[in-house]
Amino acid sequence: MKHNEIRNALYPDCPVRNVLSRVGDKWSMLVLFTLEGQPSIRFKELQRSIPDISQKILTATLKMLEADGLINREAFPEVPPRVEYSLTEKGKSLLPLIDALLSWATDNMEDIIASRTQFYLK
Repeated sequence: MKHNEIRNALYPDCPVRNVLSRVGDKWSMLVLFTLEGQPSIRFKELQRSIPDISQKILTATLKMLEADGLINREAFPEVPPRVEYSLTEKGKSLLPLIDALLSWATDNMEDIIASRTQFYLK
């Protein structure tokens, strides 16, 4: 990144800051990662796949990801109602970046924990 681009990234209307604030939280990434490779998935199945997420947080996360065009929500007029979620092409294009971050975290977690331990023992 050029110096000017870095300086502009410090401002709230920066596209990098804007996107990271939406998909950078742990729930968004977990939802996107869970939808990877699935043609579509129902709400309860998605909730079971992320055991520590509450219904309220999952609902809010899905709405935000849908608003950003990263997932599709399809409601079927049935009794009981059925709703399925899937990734959009834009959402699929984000997955290689999430996969790279997950690989990096896995490769470096042991060293990060050691660094944290050393830092707090000072």
